Amino acid sequence: MASSKETGEGQMNAVNNTMYIPLYGRSLVSRKGIILKDSKAEEIWRKELFPLKGKSKSKWLAYYMAMRARVFDDRIRQKLLECPSSLVLHIGCGMDSRVLRINSAGCMWIDVDFPQVISERRKYYAENKNYKMLDADVSNPDWILQLPDSGCAIVILEGISMYLTNFQVAHLFRALDSKYNHLHILMDVYTEFGAKASKYKSPINDVGITNVYGIDSPEEVLDNSGIMFLKEHDMTPEHLVRELKGFERVFFRIMFAGRVAKKIYRLYEYKKNAENKGL
Repeated sequence: MASSKETGEGQMNAVNNTMYIPLYGRSLVSRKGIILKDSKAEEIWRKELFPLKGKSKSKWLAYYMAMRARVFDDRIRQKLLECPSSLVLHIGCGMDSRVLRINSAGCMWIDVDFPQVISERRKYYAENKNYKMLDADVSNPDWILQLPDSGCAIVILEGISMYLTNFQVAHLFRALDSKYNHLHILMDVYTEFGAKASKYKSPINDVGITNVYGIDSPEEVLDNSGIMFLKEHDMTPEHLVRELKGFERVFFRIMFAGRVAKKIYRLYEYKKNAENKGL
């Protein structure tokens, strides 16, 4: 989600199209009855039928996208149990129905993405007093100053950091740091190796993405902010891999889980003053 000046309008439009890759993955596994249930993804996919091709419509990628979504869901759900009055900020939401999959009653939830994406999203989601949609250029986080105050903010950055330069991620973190005293952040990243490899063999190439960015060290985007790196999580935990059957389970475990996956893709968890708010 880099700026249009840096990537060009074609790249910007292509970034918007990437939202259909995880949508397809969630829809596929939901229909199969494994990993996660997402009836909203099924509904939207039936109506949109975006013409994915090549690797972007691989069942293996679908399984991976769904596991990633499930890991995010489980972590956010746990944090809401610990701090139910949090503001949840899902940056780069695409068509994700996480707000419906998670019991978020009692908290304020804001889904954020580019104007074109939010326009599409409004066809399928309705705002209410606890749920809002916000269109913004994520690469320029000045809009964060206009967000509501909260004693605790939970920030979801799923499938977005790779479209921002490290400077832009650090700028986003500084803006969040300035706005909220207590933060919990989950962010998946390409490694630098993964970013380089994606130029030659990646599903996002199939929707027109030609340039992405990697982060090897979770600390390199903190830039002396009050936010601290907490831990790294497995995006393909064994209990989810076991939901696959037979050959699919064996093949996925070898090719897409464990050390192989970590060379390319990682999930980082951050906090700010978490110990004071039970995060």
